[in-house]
Amino acid sequence: MGLLPLVAGILSLLWCIWEFAHEGRGTLAAIDEPRFVVRGGLYRWVRNPMYVSVITALVGEIILFQCPWLILWAGVFGAGFSVFVVIYEEPHLARRFGEPYEEYRRSVPRWLPKPPRTSGAAR
Repeated sequence: MGLLPLVAGILSLLWCIWEFAHEGRGTLAAIDEPRFVVRGGLYRWVRNPMYVSVITALVGEIILFQCPWLILWAGVFGAGFSVFVVIYEEPHLARRFGEPYEEYRRSVPRWLPKPPRTSGAAR
């Protein structure tokens, strides 16, 4: 049972990294940030699919290894991601990309995926 979310989380994370390079024309590294707001792939469904992917993989590990300590670990990661996104990442992206990011932020949810609007994928 745990392999499904574990593999889904890993594959989703790899897809997101590919989108950063392909659509955003950058990487995860601070010295080579994406040059464009990434809105394709999983970013059409949720603004933070990398973080959601990591938590999904951790849930898979919790199920697979039946280790209650991993629940605490996932909670710490989830809380840390949330604080980082709200305090640093979103303000940074708003300054860096301006209105294109603000429009994206208005149309795509932060954490809970929802089906994309047809206009949400356009650059």
